Amino acid sequence: MLQYITNTDCKTPVTDQIFAVIEGGCKWIQIRMKDASDDDIRKVVEAVKPTCIEKEVFLILNDRVELAKELNVGGVHLGKMDTLPSKARMILGPAAVIGVTANTYSDVVAVSQLDIDYYGIGPFRYTDTKKNLAPVLGLEGIRKICFEMAENDITIPHVAVGGIRYEDVLPLIEAGVNGIAVSGAIAFADDIRKETERFVALMPTKE
Repeated sequence: MLQYITNTDCKTPVTDQIFAVIEGGCKWIQIRMKDASDDDIRKVVEAVKPTCIEKEVFLILNDRVELAKELNVGGVHLGKMDTLPSKARMILGPAAVIGVTANTYSDVVAVSQLDIDYYGIGPFRYTDTKKNLAPVLGLEGIRKICFEMAENDITIPHVAVGGIRYEDVLPLIEAGVNGIAVSGAIAFADDIRKETERFVALMPTKE
């Protein structure tokens, strides 16, 4: 599955990004507005949530656990320095989706016994989207983590993230990830809707 991560560095407002990727067929959106106030994020969620419900689009926030609960979105994605997954689960309850960032296999193991729903494994490539970027993994680094997870029967879904471009999608899926998270490659496209359609078309379909 494709997860779109909103981008605050491009000229297109976050709300417009979200409407465009929904038109392009994306069903999973992470609102990531690291430097925004809760009120700014609140306005975005209130603007897009009716369309997300209508189109059956899954909406999560980056961190902001208390805000996610207040706004009744689908869950959160937590970076390594964000709220602890166990605390987020206590706040959000059993139905929420909780994703966590993993830069190494050790990161994967560290939270594998917690009640989490997916890993964001990366960064695949250097990206301006994230400050204090962890060491870049590349295709082989991500393949190695996927292999170690399989070898040790860690079956929690894992999504590749970090500077991913259209041409990277199929090699990453072949490397063993269950999904792809994309921000800049879509946000900075001339036509966000059409670029989303291109990415969605590469996603594996369930038999």
